[in-house]
Amino acid sequence: MTKLFGISNCDTIKKAKKWLEQNDISFTYHDYRKDGLEAGWLAETEAALGWESLLNKRGTTFRQLTDEQKNNLNKDNALGLMLEYPAMIKRPVLIHNGNYYLGFKPAQYEEIFA
Repeated sequence: MTKLFGISNCDTIKKAKKWLEQNDISFTYHDYRKDGLEAGWLAETEAALGWESLLNKRGTTFRQLTDEQKNNLNKDNALGLMLEYPAMIKRPVLIHNGNYYLGFKPAQYEEIFA
């Protein structure tokens, strides 16, 4: 089973969904904002990918944090912030055959689904 996680208005999510559809790969989609975000899922994903990889430091949400929040990041408070502000999670997260992947590039997906 293939699952894609992200936020619907994200351009990268749109590209990933389009690629999967064009390549006839069935998947389920989970929107963090509409469908919610569970601490258990976030903990599993962090264990697979690492919190530093998951944290989207280039987005508006991260940039709006206080300097104190940015300077004192560690695994626990970063995960707390991601739960509170799901837009801080890099997108998309793809789970395919029990493996976790982050981001979207056509070549990467071609390898995953070869």
